Parts: sequence; C-alpha cells; structure tokens
Amino acid sequence: MSVPPTVNSSCYVFLLSKAYQKGHGLVQKRLQPHGVTNVQYVILEALWDQEGLTAVELGQLLTIDKATLSGILDRMADADLLIKRHDPQDKRMLRLYPSEKANNLKGVLIEERRQANEELLAGFTQEERILLRRLLLSIT
Repeated sequence: MSVPPTVNSSCYVFLLSKAYQKGHGLVQKRLQPHGVTNVQYVILEALWDQEGLTAVELGQLLTIDKATLSGILDRMADADLLIKRHDPQDKRMLRLYPSEKANNLKGVLIEERRQANEELLAGFTQEERILLRRLLLSIT
C-alpha cells in the first residue's frame, strides 16, 4: 500500500495510520485461521507474560478502556481462550489466565506474529529496524 509522494506525505499521523493498517492487516491475515484477533493476541501475550492479571491491570497495561476490554474478554472466554478465576484472597476480584487451548496455540501464534513483522520490515536493514523501533517507542 504505497502512498504517492504528494498525498499527505508530510503528515506523520497519516503515514503512521497507513503503516498501522498494513501491519494490522498482515497480523490479522495470519491469526485469523487460528480463530484469534489481533487484540486477543495482544491480550494473550500479556497473560503469557503475567498470568493472573485483573481486567483493570490488563486494561492499564494495554491502554484499553474498561468497556471495550470487557466485551473482548467475554468473547475470549466464550472461545475458550481465557479462564476467569476468582482471587483466593478477594472473591469479588477476577483474575485472568490463558486457557489450555490458548497455551497450545502459543508457539504458533508467536511465530505468526514474528513472520508478519518480518514481512512488514522485509526491506529494512537491521539498523533501520532498530531505529524504527526506538522512534515508535518514543512516541507511544
């Protein structure tokens, strides 16, 4: 999805949105056969790293608002990707864990994301990749 040089080429927000669309599409295409959306993958990745987060903690970590996250978590539980367990110390609090199904998909999903990144950055040198990552992290 190449943008002609005269069309909004000086608008960084526009260019970032186009880059997002391309990257999002690449990941989506690879995750879809496994029944996982991009945002569900990000949630699973966070839970693989830190099992037992609450929805509030997860929302803060991923900057996803409570209303949006609630629906996503419900759909993930319905799809058997996520387990909600009451906290042993505070039964009012639910803790989130990847399911066995999600854990069985972990390796393949991580590889699909890695391949999407490779495809997105295929024309970049290692130095350019490092610089791009540094620049993106500095504006997030």
